[in-house]
Amino acid sequence: MTPRNRPAPPSVAPRQRPAAMPARRWGMRPALLALALLALLAAALAPARVQAQAALARVGDPAPAFTLTAIDGRRMSLADFKGKYVVLEWWNSDCYAINTHYQAGAMQAAQRRARSEGVVWLSIDSTHPGHPSFVDAKRTASMLREWKAGQHAMLQDPDGRTGRAYGAMMTPHTFVIDPAGKLIYAGAIDDQRGMRDVRKARNLAFAAIDEARAGKSVTRPLTQAYG
Repeated sequence: MTPRNRPAPPSVAPRQRPAAMPARRWGMRPALLALALLALLAAALAPARVQAQAALARVGDPAPAFTLTAIDGRRMSLADFKGKYVVLEWWNSDCYAINTHYQAGAMQAAQRRARSEGVVWLSIDSTHPGHPSFVDAKRTASMLREWKAGQHAMLQDPDGRTGRAYGAMMTPHTFVIDPAGKLIYAGAIDDQRGMRDVRKARNLAFAAIDEARAGKSVTRPLTQAYG
């Protein structure tokens, strides 16, 4: 077959390039990846932050010293109560657990027992003044009168320094200090996290004090606080 009569080769359609993905869709990938990495980093660092925050107040070690102002204007230091058992109850006016315990009368009952047994009960409010749930000294005093509260003092910790020193994460996070100034308990106020009837709950602060006074080791020196 001569070149003149040779049939023409079949035509081949030009190769099509894959359609480009919309720029916006591909442009989101780095942002999403960055967010995912940040989330993973935050999750990894969270336990370390909590551990570092609580590192200053370890059960078995001397309790961190503090000097705070009570809502009645008195300046109080932990050192003022050396030789006594001291209960620290972290407090916030807007906390559901705090309101549940006070409205049921459970916290007041514990505070009355503290007074009758020579135990010092200090409530501490570490709420920052700029926070929506912050209430000033006058309003706090009014609430405590209405609830017939019986703590020895309500202390204000507006910069949160004392709260951070103890690793107080929620309210009512509770701590017990023995007469030698050693921290012997940290955690929940009682054994009823569900708060179905806090009047029937076992107060874990007094459980620790009772064992310590009996010369025993505290069975549960560290529990998970709730609030």
